[in-house]
Amino acid sequence: MHRQSDSDLTSLAASSPPRSPRRPVYYVMSPSNLDNEKLSIFGLSPAGSPVHQHYNQHPTHHRYASSPIHHSRESSTTRFSASLRNGYWRKVPQEIHGGDQEDVEKEEEEEERWGFRFYVVMFVVGFFLLFSLFSIILWGASKAYEPKITIKSLVFERYNIQAGMDFTGVPTKMISINSTVKMRFKNPATFFGVHVSSTPLQLYYYDLLIASGHMKEFYASRKNERLVTTVMLGKEVPVYGGGATLTSHNNGEPSAVVPFKLTFVVRASANVLGQLVRSKFYRAVRCSVYLHESRLGRPVDLRRACEYD
Repeated sequence: MHRQSDSDLTSLAASSPPRSPRRPVYYVMSPSNLDNEKLSIFGLSPAGSPVHQHYNQHPTHHRYASSPIHHSRESSTTRFSASLRNGYWRKVPQEIHGGDQEDVEKEEEEEERWGFRFYVVMFVVGFFLLFSLFSIILWGASKAYEPKITIKSLVFERYNIQAGMDFTGVPTKMISINSTVKMRFKNPATFFGVHVSSTPLQLYYYDLLIASGHMKEFYASRKNERLVTTVMLGKEVPVYGGGATLTSHNNGEPSAVVPFKLTFVVRASANVLGQLVRSKFYRAVRCSVYLHESRLGRPVDLRRACEYD
């Protein structure tokens, strides 16, 4: 509002000191942990960051190097660079990735072991199933080759009735018999042999055992046929009241005709597949035969007088 003269302006300019131009102020924020991680992950170094470029573009930062802001920025940058040099930011993802890879490898190895065990178990189970099926087939096929047994004849060689006493001293008739049984055995099997045995051959007079004998065990090979002879003996067997009707021409009585019953069981065991598959056969034999005292020493034909079970 007041006018000033040229002299006033000149005096004011001469009295007041000259003012320096105002310097621009820069504010730089230090990178946070999240920014550092992002830089490390994306492969950016602090030298390539915009902040570093900004420092390179403005070399006049030495003018305010002594400011607190500059010290904090420099210290944080130094720590960040040291952490990068030490490889901390690079080791963490590598360790994580390595751990995951080891876990995957362990899982794959475990799966391979379980797969191998599974195949082994399946192979063993399949082998046993096939072997069992094959064994059942062989066992069933062996049943079609049952041994053939035929009682051919029985010869009474000796017959004697006499009075006597049993071991307790009771008087009774005593009978003595000597006889021979002939049997034909045939093994029709084409792929296995059989071991043959039997229970004792027993000759009964009604329910009274008069004579017995044991057949020798033998082996019949494939398609083998043989004649087996067994001797039955009975010596001074007490007959008590059952022998009241027994007579003998040696005692001046009529020739005796005595009914007898022959019984025994033939057993055959076949090793179809070694000791693993075995097949057994049982054949019970019952024969009705008459002793004619007048025909001693002559064979009695039993081919139609026997039953086989």
